Amino acid sequence: MDHRRLKIGVAGAGHFGRFHAQKIAASARSVLVGIADRDPARAALVAAETGTVPMAWSDLLASSDAIVIATPAEAHFALASDALRAGKHVLVEKPIAATLAEADALAALALQTGRVLQVGHLLRFTPEHAAIQLHMPRPIFIECIRIAPFKPRGTDVSVVLDLMIHDLDMVLSLVDAELETVDAIGAPVASAFEDIANARLGFSNGCVAMITASRISLRTERKMRLFGQDGYLNVDFAARSLMAIGRGGDGMAVPGMPEATMRHINWPEQDALAAEHAGFVASVLDGAPIRVDAAAGRRALAAALAVADSMQAARARAEASGLIR
Repeated sequence: MDHRRLKIGVAGAGHFGRFHAQKIAASARSVLVGIADRDPARAALVAAETGTVPMAWSDLLASSDAIVIATPAEAHFALASDALRAGKHVLVEKPIAATLAEADALAALALQTGRVLQVGHLLRFTPEHAAIQLHMPRPIFIECIRIAPFKPRGTDVSVVLDLMIHDLDMVLSLVDAELETVDAIGAPVASAFEDIANARLGFSNGCVAMITASRISLRTERKMRLFGQDGYLNVDFAARSLMAIGRGGDGMAVPGMPEATMRHINWPEQDALAAEHAGFVASVLDGAPIRVDAAAGRRALAAALAVADSMQAARARAEASGLIR
């Protein structure tokens, strides 16, 4: 058995940085070296909670084999490029960077240095992602709904980069075709950025995806519906359940549809963040494939930026017509 342990430092002691530190500290294959944050008091608090020490960024780099970056997106490029140039492996929270040029530069650095660069798109490490891939390998239409009550955290960016990017990455991972068209609309309601948005994505193979994200709803709802030539899926992420209707198989008969069967699939609650960390450590120590590499992170960022551009264009048209002021 391989008893090596990866020495990991965490940059960012905010909401997600704290969770990352907890998972690293609890892992049998990693050691939490320390935590760096521009707020020393916050770094000291999270370090005390997780049994490590607060560190300056330069000291964290020198002491670690790998770095987890859980800071605001505008700092991702500077920190990740520092870490890669220092020969460290990097797990960077989504989005990979603030711009496509920065994402390309990070991908090039990872290739040049031979280091692992993984992007924190958490849904890739969930049982529901695997179940959807298994039961709907070639979707024709996808509908995603992700709504939640308002929380001040995350309002330094639009709902697209805050919430919708999860479903954008999920859709992109399911559709094996180039994204060709984006038509989106959104509105700021409780913050300075869009708090509710809807996007229609068209792919080169004819697949269409409709994605709605809101952080100003009165309830939490996370659902996805997919259909293809051979069936239909209805996924409820909160209930951890999936209903699949398709031709043949060993499911229940569907009234009025003699050739169709229906199956209900459930899965237990799983710690996706722990699974994400396990995948990162396996890529570094064992040479396992990187589940969400720089190319996947760039694709999700490109889609999110395209949605943002489309929303701006739609807003300009609405202002010109007098629909909004």
